This record gives sequence, C-alpha cells and structure tokens, in this order.
Amino acid sequence: MLPAERKRRIVELVTERDGCSVARLATELDFSKATIRRDLQELEDDGRIERSHGGAVPASSVGQERPYGQREVDRLDAKQAIAARAVDLLQDAQVVSFDAGTTTMAVARALPSEAGVEAVTNMPDLATTLLDKGIEVTVTGGTLRRRTRALVGPTAQRFLDDHHVDLLFVGTNSLDATTGLTTPNEAEAAVKSRFVEQAGRVVLVADSSKFDEQSFVTVADLDAVDTLVTDRAPDGALAAALDEAGVTVLEADA
Repeated sequence: MLPAERKRRIVELVTERDGCSVARLATELDFSKATIRRDLQELEDDGRIERSHGGAVPASSVGQERPYGQREVDRLDAKQAIAARAVDLLQDAQVVSFDAGTTTMAVARALPSEAGVEAVTNMPDLATTLLDKGIEVTVTGGTLRRRTRALVGPTAQRFLDDHHVDLLFVGTNSLDATTGLTTPNEAEAAVKSRFVEQAGRVVLVADSSKFDEQSFVTVADLDAVDTLVTDRAPDGALAAALDEAGVTVLEADA
C-alpha cells in the first residue's frame, strides 16, 4: 500500500468510527505503530484529522485548524491595533514570553527596536523578528509544527517548566465564558498552558472573532488571565465571566 493510499484509508477509518487508536490502525492496515504515528502527524498538519491521546479523531468545527499563512492575514487591522495597545504594557528590563500565533507575532512586530526587554518564545519566526529589532531572545526548542510554526512537545515543555517570566503575551483560537481559552491541538495546548503557568502576568491578545467560540483542548481558565487586549470589548456571558474572573479588558483603538 502506497503512503497516500494508507493515509486516505486512515482518514476513512477515523471518520467512520468517530476516532481510532494507533494500535487498531496499525493492526488493520498491517503497518508499524511508528509508521501510523508519523502518518497521523502529517494528516493533522494537513487538517484532515485531529490527534488524540493514543490515536486520532475526525477533524471538526471544534478541532479543525487552519494553516498559519491563512490566519496571518485574517482581521489584520484588528491584530495590528491590538498589538499597538499591547506593547504599552511592557516595562524595561522585563523578561517577556511570546506564545506562537499570528496576534502575538503582530505584537512582536509592533515592539520598538532595542526595547529593553529579554524575550522567550516557541516560535522561530517570531524569534527572528525580535532578533532583527536588537532584542535578546531565547527559543524553547522542541518539535516544529508545520501548520502553526510552533515548537511543541516534551523539550518545549521542560524548558518552560524551568523558566519564569514577568509577562506573557498569549493568543487563543477560541474564548468562551465556560471553557476559557481553547485550541485545536493537544501538543500546542500543553505548551500554551506551561507559558501561562510560568508567567507573573498573563496578557491575552485576541480579536473579537474568537469570542463565544470553543476549540478542542482547554489551555487555561479565564481566571488565569490578568488582561485581555482586544479590538472590541465582549458582551453577554463572556463579559460577565471575565469580570467575575477579575480580567481587565483593554479595547484597542481601531
């Protein structure tokens, strides 16, 4: 069986059964578990399935993740306005972390040269942006996800476990009153959670299209966030939940 045919069959089995384990796929297709795991990673990067613990589940409106290049140009004006507001929160001599994402990248681009901070990130592209501005930057290490250009996995998690920062700029795929910050990918969620846990202050940068939406995996509850910088203040249940969690909401100038 050729690799393309094997992957097509994997997607069929995962979709038909609403999820399937690596062991079962390996047995039915008569390939090693290592081969199946590699296929699942490539299929996830292509948005055709979503990895789960020990296997995979179908891609869905909750689990689907668009490539970085597509997301980067979405609501660009809003992201730039958010970034301009967010950089005002920085202070000299801080150690600042940047989670991987299109809005955090906008924040990095908005930083002035020689900003007087040290930075940590799990996104090589963002690290290069900061380096070009004369900012000292440390990269976590880890496995690079093609779909989001983020470093994930045990190496990234161990690095973050050992490093504390003053301030974190973090993005999210979805923000909801009950589920908090969520994202489609488990490996990415694990790294994002570490970023949040290790920061003295957590600044969520998210445009209003993320509001009242849910993704596959929880990153953090609302009470883990100190400040939300957005293009339009939320209303309804989300606004009430943010207020109850003590989150300061800053609305950027559009």
